[in-house]
Amino acid sequence: MLKRITLDCSRRKLLGVAGVLVLQGALRSAAALGQAVSGTSISGSKTKIGIIGAGHIGSTIGSLWIKAGHPVFFSSRHPEELKDLVARLGPLAQAGMVEQAITFGDVVFIAVPYGALQQIGKDYGKLLSGRIVLDANNAVPARDGAIADEVEYNGIGVTSQKYLPSARLVRAFNTLSYMIFASEANRPEPRVAVPIAGDDLAAVQVAAGLVCDAGFDPVVVGKLADARRFQRGASGYGQNVIAAELKQILSLKP
Repeated sequence: MLKRITLDCSRRKLLGVAGVLVLQGALRSAAALGQAVSGTSISGSKTKIGIIGAGHIGSTIGSLWIKAGHPVFFSSRHPEELKDLVARLGPLAQAGMVEQAITFGDVVFIAVPYGALQQIGKDYGKLLSGRIVLDANNAVPARDGAIADEVEYNGIGVTSQKYLPSARLVRAFNTLSYMIFASEANRPEPRVAVPIAGDDLAAVQVAAGLVCDAGFDPVVVGKLADARRFQRGASGYGQNVIAAELKQILSLKP
C-alpha cells in the first residue's frame, strides 16, 4: 500500500481515490493519538521541524524548509556554534539542545553520523516515541564501526527502527550530498527525485510533503525493509536524477 502513495508537488494533491481513502483513515487515527499528521502538502499549514544534527545535511535541508515557511529548531552538541546559522536564516530559525528540538518539532529530522544513532535512541527514545522521524543518516564502516556491519546485513531502515523503536520512522534525504541538495532544490520541473521509505502510511505522506516543500520530488520506494535499496552503496544511492529515471533504476511502477 505504501508504494501507491503519490504526491503531485505542483498541486499538493494525492492521486487515486483508494489512496485518498486509506490516507484519510490513517490521518484520523494519528490525529486521535495527538500526533502531527499534516504538512503544507496536505492541509496548507506549516509544520514545526526539530533537527538533530546541524551539519551540512541538517543545515541545508533545514534552510530549504525555512524558505518554504516552516519553523525549524536546529540542535547539536554545541548549540552555541549555531548562532550565525540562525541569524542568517531569520525569525523562523531557532537553535538549542537536542531535547528542545524534539519537543519543538511536529516532525524530527536526524542527520548525524550513523554511529550516534544508538546513543540518540538511549537518550531520547522516550521523547521520540510516536513522533514522525525523518532519518537521513548513512552508515560508513570506517567511521561508524560495528553498526555499519549490522546495516549491511539487515538493511538500514530495519536497523534504524531497532534503535528508535517507538518512532514513526521514514528514511529520506540520505542519497545525495548537501551541495547537490543546495544547488538542485526548486529547479524547474522535472525536479530531482528523493527516495523515501517507511512503515507508517501517514508518516510517509508527511515526509513526502516535506520533500516537496524542500524543492524535490518524492519517490516512495516501499517499507523500511526496502530502504536498503537506496542506502549507501546500493543502486538507488547517489542518483541525481528525476523521478521517472529513479523509478526505472529501482524497477518501480511509473
